[in-house]
Amino acid sequence: MIRIAPSILSADFTRLEAELADAAAAGADLLHVDVMDGHFVPNITLGPAIVQSLKRVTDLPLDCHLMISEPQRYIAQFIAAGASMISVHVEAEAHLQRALAMIREGGAKAGVAINPATSAAVLEDLLPFCDFILVMTVNPGFGGQKFIAPVLPKLRRIADMVRNEARAIEIEVDGGIDESTAPEVVGAGATILVAGSAIFGQQDRVEALRRIRTAATNPTA
Repeated sequence: MIRIAPSILSADFTRLEAELADAAAAGADLLHVDVMDGHFVPNITLGPAIVQSLKRVTDLPLDCHLMISEPQRYIAQFIAAGASMISVHVEAEAHLQRALAMIREGGAKAGVAINPATSAAVLEDLLPFCDFILVMTVNPGFGGQKFIAPVLPKLRRIADMVRNEARAIEIEVDGGIDESTAPEVVGAGATILVAGSAIFGQQDRVEALRRIRTAATNPTA
């Protein structure tokens, strides 16, 4: 089953509770929360306090994408704030097994995020320790970027690696996802689609999400 995760990075923060209600009404499966520190990526967004506030006003699972340096220092705080899923970047964490174990032990699903130029090979020995892989199809740090199509072959390689595992591992994609790119990433193996401006940037969020979901059901080989 394909799941759609609207990214609140593209939401209107002056009316965030209403934006979350719109996402739920549109049929969102979870909410993607981009956490940026101005160090690992050139932008600063939000922290555990905002996640805690989100948890109070939505029943949707919160998928926290930590685009930060030294993520182990903050994992416990995001779990306590209510994160259901937490991903850490392979490029930012030297001790990934330990970080992933911390996430799982805290009761959340553990994910590894990988940048567009990072080889899929780095994931080979990490799969037993994670519940999902987050494949970036833009360079992290800003919303509204153009989809990087050359990442698709890497996404297919990752999907092949996951199929060889004895348990289910979801593949999430983030960056430039809309109704035109959704069939491509699903055809390459994605199961969770993060969409920001393609949903929150549209006046009719219900129709925007429906169009992405409909497109995703007709994947491109």
